[in-house]
Amino acid sequence: MVSSSTDAAGRPLVGIALVVAATLAFGVSDILTKHLSTLYPVPVVMAVRYLANLLLLAVFLWPGLGARLWQAQRLWLVIVRGLCLAAASLTLGWALRLMPVGETVAIIYLAPFAVMALSVPLLGERVSSIGWAGAAIGFLGVLLIVRPGGSLDPLGVGIALVNAALATAYHLLTRLLSRTETTVSMLFHSSWVGALIFCILAVPDLPGFAPSPIDIGLMLALGCLMTLGHYLFTAAYRQAPASLLAPVNYLHLVWSSGLGWLVFGHAPEGLSLLGIVLVALAGAGIAVHAHLRQRSSSAAAAAEAA
Repeated sequence: MVSSSTDAAGRPLVGIALVVAATLAFGVSDILTKHLSTLYPVPVVMAVRYLANLLLLAVFLWPGLGARLWQAQRLWLVIVRGLCLAAASLTLGWALRLMPVGETVAIIYLAPFAVMALSVPLLGERVSSIGWAGAAIGFLGVLLIVRPGGSLDPLGVGIALVNAALATAYHLLTRLLSRTETTVSMLFHSSWVGALIFCILAVPDLPGFAPSPIDIGLMLALGCLMTLGHYLFTAAYRQAPASLLAPVNYLHLVWSSGLGWLVFGHAPEGLSLLGIVLVALAGAGIAVHAHLRQRSSSAAAAAEAA
């Protein structure tokens, strides 16, 4: 059962701990994706990942939810959201084949800034001057990472930017659909859409597909970790306000960069590291400001009511 807003506001440390665990799961997933996508075709890796994800949902959620697992009021939009996520997964795998994990994930984190900017004309939301300043700093950070003359593969940079655009569309659709759809329904539809798309795309590569048992296990682990990460995020937002948890999301950059250095020896060079730090600080700063402004507004409303 979903907690009330009062309960959610009263358990911030639990919510923060869950987001820390979720970002760690996503960081490990990035490492597994890079490792597997350099050895095998990306569609095959993603097919196994999405099938594992779908199987977990069927085993653990279907018995308790039944038809509520897939019920959707705006089904076609939910499916479009799933297609955006599948395309984002494909481009992420391609980008990670060509570039270090930390820099790739940092470029992809252009998406939250783009969502913020586009939510003004598309969703009627308001952005403060501090929000715009933070977005400019985050954009500057990405420019430092993708600067001309840097060591990154230009094709990989282009693919990562396409991924950021797809992630922006995915998050905008998530904001829009969250007004009418349940989290589990959106998760289920994105899982089956991804599984279907990647099973079709993987067919030409299956004759030469001969992974080791360990790599099959890693592909299944990738699906489990992604499912776990999304589940932990859902649980976190039942324990604490979204505005409080948003800054913690940028730990994903820390996990990905640190694990990329530990596993692959990819230590970001000076300007790239500065860019990653700027992206993380700008995003977290915007989120902290939004949380403080929300608390101030809530306190003012409570004072008026009293």
